[in-house]
Amino acid sequence: MLKISNLSLTINQKTVLHDINFNTSAGKFIAIIGPNGAGKSSLLKTISQDIAFSHGEIQLHQRTLNQWPKQKLATLLGVLPQESSLSFPFKVYDVVSMGLYPLSHSHQKGLMIIEGLLHQLAIYHLKDRPYPSLSGGEKQRVHLARVLTQLSQAHKPPLLLLDEPTSALDLSQQHNVLGLIQSLTQHNQYTVMAVLHDLNLASQYADELIIMKQGEIAQTGLPSQCLTHQTINDIWGYNPSILNVSHRSSPVII
Repeated sequence: MLKISNLSLTINQKTVLHDINFNTSAGKFIAIIGPNGAGKSSLLKTISQDIAFSHGEIQLHQRTLNQWPKQKLATLLGVLPQESSLSFPFKVYDVVSMGLYPLSHSHQKGLMIIEGLLHQLAIYHLKDRPYPSLSGGEKQRVHLARVLTQLSQAHKPPLLLLDEPTSALDLSQQHNVLGLIQSLTQHNQYTVMAVLHDLNLASQYADELIIMKQGEIAQTGLPSQCLTHQTINDIWGYNPSILNVSHRSSPVII
């Protein structure tokens, strides 16, 4: 579904990403983790074509990204950056509706999708509020609803890129949002790549981890394989306590 080959990125003569190789099938939730400056956000930006990479190739459904018509790619590749600026006083419902264009759904189906996402992300009560009046966490959920509306038009399993999607959310909404994302991978064959800083959230929700350090992939695998004392100490310089809870297959880090 997604194949990254020999990907490198150099900015101002500094190597930001070096020889990234990774591939995945549809229906996976992949958390990208690592210390600050490891290249996590840069990796997402190269996949989303926000940054032109220096060397390598990225394929989506066996076609390089630049071979996809832009309108088709817009339904297959959705991006939620750390911050999404919008200063006009659009209502929340109108912001989410932007995800329908170019419209491939019927008008009635489009409305059903929007209303469903507003309920799932617990922002239906905000639908008539001006967007600038919202809190940071509310804005984050509004833009996630917009991007998911966009990808609902995909003709193949889509790829969703999320850069710190829980950074502005309270505890309840962190789990609500990641639970929804997990459900989309399991039941709708979405592939999700999300930069996360909370190792416990990554452990609980991700099917697979990409651990980055100094612009390279240091390790990939299941949370139970990757989140060990040795790895956490090597990557983050922190000596954790790790609990194995009976009802979970993934570790709890404290």
